[in-house]
Amino acid sequence: MAKRSSASSRRGKLISVSAESIFSRPLNKRQTAVLARIAKRQAAGEDSDIDYSDIPPLTDEQLAKFRRAPKVLIAARLDRDIYDWLRRYGTGYSTRINNILRAVMSRAR
Repeated sequence: MAKRSSASSRRGKLISVSAESIFSRPLNKRQTAVLARIAKRQAAGEDSDIDYSDIPPLTDEQLAKFRRAPKVLIAARLDRDIYDWLRRYGTGYSTRINNILRAVMSRAR
């Protein structure tokens, strides 16, 4: 009799994710210059001429939507090469795993 696979071991649809979509690319010279100009203006306080009076204040209900759900502590088994790859980029590999899974999840929606 053939061995039946359990539901938890069935393969799902694989999603291809490139490293560029996971890790942000470095800024180019133009982007760096734009950010430097913005930072300089903010440091000088040049945004004081912005009129915020037409923006209604946020309610507590609206502010609550901005909070992320609390994280859940889990234990996961990874292949050694995947673990080594994640650790190669330094500390914060669990955050890196979360970011990778979030990118895959958002593509699947």
